[in-house]
Amino acid sequence: MAGFTIHNFEFNKLIEFASTAKGEVLLKTSDGDVLNLKSRLTQLLALSSTVDWGNVGEATVVCSDPEDESKLFRLNLYGTDSK
Repeated sequence: MAGFTIHNFEFNKLIEFASTAKGEVLLKTSDGDVLNLKSRLTQLLALSSTVDWGNVGEATVVCSDPEDESKLFRLNLYGTDSK
């Protein structure tokens, strides 16, 4: 579960993805904090601290399920999680 870095990502898409993911979706901050994006409280914390006007500038996201990680990679790269 090393995760990968996402850039200029819409926060709403990230939260929508996390809510439909099979496993855990974790956001690693530059301060070393690890936030579970399936938690509503964590979503609010992430929104206030790592997001600029609805976009995630840069963050590391870790998915516990390899299939979720593949979907997130496609979503980050292509803007859609479709194959």
